[in-house]
Formats: sequence, structure tokens, C-alpha cells
Amino acid sequence: MKDKIEFKKIREFGDIIGDTFVFIKQNFKPLMAAFFSLTGIFILGGMISAIIAQLQLVDLAQGEGYTGGPFAKMYNMGFSYILMIIFLILSYTSMYVSVLSFVALYIEKGNVPPTVAEVWVYFKYYFFRMLGSGVLMSIFLGLCFICCIIPGIYVFPAVTLFYAVMILENGNFSHAFERSFKLLKNEWWITAATILVVYVIFYACSLIVQIPSFIIAIVGAFTHAEQPITRTYAFVSSIFQQIAYIFMIIPIISSTFIYYNLVERKESLGLLNRIDGLGQNSNQAETPEEY
Repeated sequence: MKDKIEFKKIREFGDIIGDTFVFIKQNFKPLMAAFFSLTGIFILGGMISAIIAQLQLVDLAQGEGYTGGPFAKMYNMGFSYILMIIFLILSYTSMYVSVLSFVALYIEKGNVPPTVAEVWVYFKYYFFRMLGSGVLMSIFLGLCFICCIIPGIYVFPAVTLFYAVMILENGNFSHAFERSFKLLKNEWWITAATILVVYVIFYACSLIVQIPSFIIAIVGAFTHAEQPITRTYAFVSSIFQQIAYIFMIIPIISSTFIYYNLVERKESLGLLNRIDGLGQNSNQAETPEEY
């Protein structure tokens, strides 16, 4: 069996991506147990609200299901989409908190996967802090893209690191914000390239999951030319779109490897910890390799 993943070490571009999938494979059952136990309710809520919103959109396009006039139509659609956005925010927050808490506890326990109960303790401590910070960072990133595309691209790697710093260092908003940009100094290009590849993989996996909805859309275009967007397509696409969000585990875990890679390159904390631990455990067979 391959050795347990050590986070606190320097990694090259390919190692970060490769070790992300190795970590998921080695810890699949406990990771999925923690993920679905703490995130499942929000994904389910997002799925239901998305189905309702999409079905209302189809009914509106077909002129069915509404008898209260234009104002009632707009009110119902607006409420459904607001509910969908709320669940989307809650889902993303719970995903980040559950996965990052799992990684933090995994490292704290000496590369041993934590239980759901242990992750829950971290989850309830960080959830609302991450929720508020996540909304602020999303607004910040959105404003950067609105003002000009280049600032948005520049700050995106820092935003990606922000969430990892907040939980792995137990930092507040200002600390995580400043720390993210500090870690990226002189390492922006390789970090941005790594994040880009990771998100390409994420979107590719998401598209594969949504193939059934694409098939239904194609069939609907041929069989219902006058109304290609059917209720069946709206229902199925809403379900598979929410299922695809599960693959967010990949970029979240990658962000932790990127974080520790940058920390080790600048501060060598993992190496120093292992040096301090030499001789304390005479039964230790070997010291993990450090570059």
C-alpha cells in the first residue's frame, strides 16, 4: 500500500495534481462520509430549489401554470431563484468547510483520516465564519472582474488560497486575506497555472456527469422543435447539475496542497518540524523525504 500522503512538503506542478487524486483515493470512504453527512442536506435543498426554479421557467416559456398575471409570475420566479442562490451559497460554504476541516484534522492526527464526529466539531466552529468571509471574497472577486478582467484573474489564486488559510491557520478574515497574497509573492505564475489545470479537470468531470441532460436536450430539440426546453430536461439537468458540484472536492483539496507547497518554499515549517522531532521517537523507521 502506498504511504500516506504528507501535506507539508514542497511539490512540483504535476505532484500537486497527482497527490490530490491519491489523497482522495486513499481516504475515499471517510472523506465521502464526512462530505455527505455535513453537505448533503444543502446539496439536496439546492437540488429541490433548482428543480422548482427550472420547472417554473419552462412553464413561463410555455405559458402554463400561472394565473396571477405578470406580477405573480415575476414574484414566483424571483423567489425560486433567490432560494436557489441561497442554497448554492450554503452548499459551497459547507463543501469548503467540510473538506478543509477533514484535511486539517488529517494532518493534526498524523495522517490519519478523522471521523465524521471530529469533522463536525470543526465544521460548526468555522461554518458561519467561512460563510461571511466567502460572501465578502465573492463580492471582492466579482468587483475585480467587473472593473477589468485582468485584476480578477490576478486575485483569483489568492482567493483560492484564502479559504485554506482561514481553516488551516485558524485565521480571521484580514489575516487570511493578507497571508494569501504574501504566499503568492514570486510564485503567482506557477500557482495560477496549477489552479487553471485543476479547474479544467473539475469542469471536465462536471460535464461528464451532465451527459444525460445533454442527451435529453438533443432528443428534445428533434422531437419538440417548437419547445426544445421540456420539463423532463429541466428536471434532469437540475439534478445532475447539483451532483456535479460534488467534484468541487478536487479543487478544494488541491488548494491545500498548493498552500502547503507555498508555505514550505518560503518557511520550511514541515522540514523544521521533522528536524525537531528527530530522536523523539526511536521506533520511527524513517523520516519522510523533504526536498
